Amino acid sequence: MTLKKTVSRFRRSALAAAVSVAATPLFAAPALEEVIVTATLRAASLQDVPVSVNAVSGEKMAEAGIAKVEDLQAYVPNLTMSETGIGTNIYIRGIGSGINPGFEQSVGMYFDGVSYGRAQLTRAPFLDLARVEVLRGPQNILFGKNSIAGALSLISARPGQEFEGSVSATYEPDFNEQIIDLIVSGPLTDTLGARLAIRKRDIDGHIENLTLNRDEPGRDEGTIRAIFDWAATDNLTAMLKLEAGKFDVDGRQIEIINDNPSTSDTEGFTGKTYGQILDFTEVGVGPIVLATVDEDSSVLNNKQDFKRSSNGDFSYNDTQNITLNVDYYMDGHQFTFITGLLAYDTEELCDCDFTGARVFSVGAEENYDQFSQEFRWVSPVGETFEFIAGGFYQKSELEFYDSISVDSDLLPDLLNADDLQKLGGNGESLLDFSGGLLGFTGIGDAGDEIRNLGTPRNFSTDTELFSVFLQTTWNATDLFRATLGLRYSHEEKEGSRRMDFTRNGVVVPVGEIDTVVAKNFSAERQDLKGSRTEQNLSPSINLQYDWSDDMMLYATLSRGFKSGGYDARSNASPEANLIRPDNNTEDLILVGSFEYEEEQATSLEMGAKTTLLDGAAELNIAAFYTEYEDLQVSIFDGTLGFNVGNAGAATTMGLELDGRLALTEHLMVSGALAFLDFEFTEFDNGQCYQGQTPDYEVNGTNYCDYKGKTNQYVADYSGNLSFAYSRMVSSDLEFRGITDFVFTGDYNSSQNLDPSQEQDGYVKVNLRLSLADVAAGWEVALLAKNLTDETVVSYSNDTPLSNSIFDSVGHYGFIEPPRSFAIQGTYRWY
Repeated sequence: MTLKKTVSRFRRSALAAAVSVAATPLFAAPALEEVIVTATLRAASLQDVPVSVNAVSGEKMAEAGIAKVEDLQAYVPNLTMSETGIGTNIYIRGIGSGINPGFEQSVGMYFDGVSYGRAQLTRAPFLDLARVEVLRGPQNILFGKNSIAGALSLISARPGQEFEGSVSATYEPDFNEQIIDLIVSGPLTDTLGARLAIRKRDIDGHIENLTLNRDEPGRDEGTIRAIFDWAATDNLTAMLKLEAGKFDVDGRQIEIINDNPSTSDTEGFTGKTYGQILDFTEVGVGPIVLATVDEDSSVLNNKQDFKRSSNGDFSYNDTQNITLNVDYYMDGHQFTFITGLLAYDTEELCDCDFTGARVFSVGAEENYDQFSQEFRWVSPVGETFEFIAGGFYQKSELEFYDSISVDSDLLPDLLNADDLQKLGGNGESLLDFSGGLLGFTGIGDAGDEIRNLGTPRNFSTDTELFSVFLQTTWNATDLFRATLGLRYSHEEKEGSRRMDFTRNGVVVPVGEIDTVVAKNFSAERQDLKGSRTEQNLSPSINLQYDWSDDMMLYATLSRGFKSGGYDARSNASPEANLIRPDNNTEDLILVGSFEYEEEQATSLEMGAKTTLLDGAAELNIAAFYTEYEDLQVSIFDGTLGFNVGNAGAATTMGLELDGRLALTEHLMVSGALAFLDFEFTEFDNGQCYQGQTPDYEVNGTNYCDYKGKTNQYVADYSGNLSFAYSRMVSSDLEFRGITDFVFTGDYNSSQNLDPSQEQDGYVKVNLRLSLADVAAGWEVALLAKNLTDETVVSYSNDTPLSNSIFDSVGHYGFIEPPRSFAIQGTYRWY
């Protein structure tokens, strides 16, 4: 959709809204409650903040059953998050980092001021939050750690002045989901307050694993957080947060969603789907059977039906965090010191052929440690010049390990048979060309080379970052303000990646195994090291004008960046390496990746924050245009690996609207709407989808030009509309009903933009009905999610090896849960 069409659509929407407001009879509607956010590191009204930001309160998250970032996206247009088999995607306005442990996220996540830049942390469950603020567009001044696409700011609920607490239990029968939350908060002394929050969540899952006869993904989550607030003096306060959590997942919400017949010339493969090949196939030459495949019949399930075929996989995660926030006040100035210690450990097993056949698996481990220190100096408000200045230091260490494992005879036997049949061909006798049955060394034993294969890969990266920033505001008049921001960053990184080939855990000498692994897994041995230093200056200028008491206009021009680094998951080195088989059949050239460069963005945003109907309504509008240069992308290599590089350039533009309207003292309407247009303006090394004719070839690798194409997850429009009704039904009982409509246009769920992987637009309806006795402290509620029972594929990709070895085109997908109902009970005490 072009910008002209987007503007035209917006004008029609704005005109319709204006007509609706004009036609509404005057009534004495209550004024809206002010929403306070800290998007600019000062507590301010949402209507005074000159940035496109959505704030979701902790109360709303509890009511809507929002348990993690993936759930939050339904209520924040242009925010997309999805898990994949070996990574996590998080996008804002069509921009994200893609799948690679070497990446830090383009969408920065900050928890109580501490950067949570690792993708794995976005999977962690939410617990007892005051609110989440989603800032869209580059945020490189105040949220400076690579937040080139936007930032998520999570703020924990803090201890209050009174003793209070709550216990809440949720039960969902279809997926056997059980959640228990316990919160206790209050003063310990006159100067010390504390808050304890505990969550336990278990769920069996919404996908039936036909191979293992169980539901998946089964989740076992547990989190405990303790916060201590100390008012040491009238001028000095300190907050200490201690948090530990685990989120363990058995199985995944993955299933094969399509599987097409093979076009291979190999007898036994021709005309069969990948599932049929794995279910029962005899491969031979003439009357001689060379290999027989007879796997679990669950592999025949090759359509989307909330059922999967898998031998089992898991993701076990442990997180630890200590945050110390100290605030000192002097003559209206605030000095803040934030110290953060963050660590996590991950152990994963991916049944990455995504079938119940014993083809191969990938095991992985990830260990991360981070220390950060931030200092901020915030000047008083109301002066002609106001400023926020500070410095930031962060040191982190990442260790990542993974390995492909071929731990059954299935794939080796098939490769042996395929190799022999292609040589014998059409029923010819093996004796005619081998000098004896199976007697020619090097012919027909390709599969033996990968029997009990392991590909241990060790990746590490150490990062040290120092930055200073200044944002100063000139209050030129009572109505006009100009803000200039600058951030200087100096970052040093060291990276290494080593891969070897083993059999039964023992390193195999260089030989025919290298040819077979290169041909079938596009992998080679490697031992790479590097170091890099980057310096960057990010500027920003913002202009604000109070058009009236009820309207603020703003415009922001900014330039952000995201640092370069090292690729953890490429199966080959960046140089074009020639691998010549011992039997001299054909040459193979592998090209991978290791180091990638920084990414830059130049963004213009203009918007308005308005208050209408004497405070009974709010409408906020933002229009944006952003150009990205040297866009960092992670490209599937067509077999098992992902190569990271800088794609070239892209532009993203659109409109974002959000608002609230108190129709009566009992009924509140709120919503958000976003239009998005994304286009690659330079990306000539894109991944081709299965069956696509490549635009060109370099060193044996096919590429497709993405210029003029959109990106994964980009929908022309998305949004939500919510109706909240509350009323006292007796002197003690309050009824509350909330209906949420969540909608989106079509988008592509695959990173190679395969046209067959278009997700149709949909409207999901979520409902919550509750009855509460406020005085007694109890509440019971009925929750319904996805009442329209929409089937949504959040991520899809090519079925590994099905096309590259067996010439069968197929895809797997991550499937979101279908319709569900739950009951929730809460007891609060004060």
